Amino acid sequence: MKVVVLGAGLMGKEVARDLVASPSVESVFLADLNVELAEQFVATLNTDKVEVVKLNAECEKDLRAVIAKGDVAVNALFYAFNERVARAAIDAGVHAVDLGGHIGGITETILQLNEEAVKNNVTIIPDLGVAPGMVNILTGYGASKLEKLESIKLFVGGIPTEPKPPLHYTRVFSLDGVFDHYTEPSKMITKGKLTEVPSLTGIEPIYFDQFGVLEAFYTSGGISTLYKTYPDVKTLEYKTIRYKGHAEKFKLLADLGFLSKDNFVEVGGQQVSVRDVAREALKKKLDLGKKVDAVLLRAIIAGEKSQEQITYEYEMVIKKDVEANVTAMARATANTISVVAQMIGNGVITNRGVHAPETVVPGREFIEEMVKRGVVIKEISHRSSMIVKW
Repeated sequence: MKVVVLGAGLMGKEVARDLVASPSVESVFLADLNVELAEQFVATLNTDKVEVVKLNAECEKDLRAVIAKGDVAVNALFYAFNERVARAAIDAGVHAVDLGGHIGGITETILQLNEEAVKNNVTIIPDLGVAPGMVNILTGYGASKLEKLESIKLFVGGIPTEPKPPLHYTRVFSLDGVFDHYTEPSKMITKGKLTEVPSLTGIEPIYFDQFGVLEAFYTSGGISTLYKTYPDVKTLEYKTIRYKGHAEKFKLLADLGFLSKDNFVEVGGQQVSVRDVAREALKKKLDLGKKVDAVLLRAIIAGEKSQEQITYEYEMVIKKDVEANVTAMARATANTISVVAQMIGNGVITNRGVHAPETVVPGREFIEEMVKRGVVIKEISHRSSMIVKW
């Protein structure tokens, strides 16, 4: 198969690295506006599988032409491009996956392209990062083992292994993305009803070995399409994991307007975005550099089967690969989207149209493929007998 990777940023590079290692991948086109930086990376791979191509993602003609080079396109651009890429891929008759960014209805809009994708014999799967993405696949896998699904509780976080004050956090993806997840409302289902709660609220303790007691709180985007796929559950919630005190500090910044897209002030006769200033100031403070990051995940899927209450719990703890200099977030995210892209290209996934990850990605095969890449996802099940009333 031929795969086009759109974007040679951190995630795009790691996707390309994984694709190169796959015997079923014939060639990879790594597309970016900055050709020189992309070529410098490719030179480190010691392969002739990768061709660097120039891409101006703002130009739809250019975007379609680049996508048309592959059988599958992996969109590793900022999520503002997701709808544009999906439309271009459908027009070109090329399968496509993206890293998500379930903010402002982007994924809902892509799902509405289903009929066009079916007509063009194309598979589009959005939201294939860690959350959304990996958590969706694991939820679908757990749900497939139950006769009745009742509860979905998801916890995910990217954190430094050696936290430093005052925020005890290092950025492992776009701060604009972090700000969006912290300021948009979080969808959830509670007592069977769909509702929204403010992000950075609902703080609760959560324990992981090696890390001790951390905190988890609501943020937007994490449940992605799950509320549509499983509308009848009693409980559905997603929380982000951080070190204790993180949510309170970022909520203060949010309450003061530092994270708002609409907050402008006049400085020296010029209109200045407060959010832009906050982002650039925090970039310096939160730079990962050579520090080691970790990604923690816990997905708890509960329901009924054969008159028993059963809970499937999926847990992942991975750290930066120091030897290869690949962050934990890149290992988890890039491998997830690469594995699913290859499943489409290899014919493991044959459903055409636009599909949520939890509905078409086979969970067992996904977990097996991730293990091959050093990303181990453990499954634990709990059972308890039900009392049947006659």
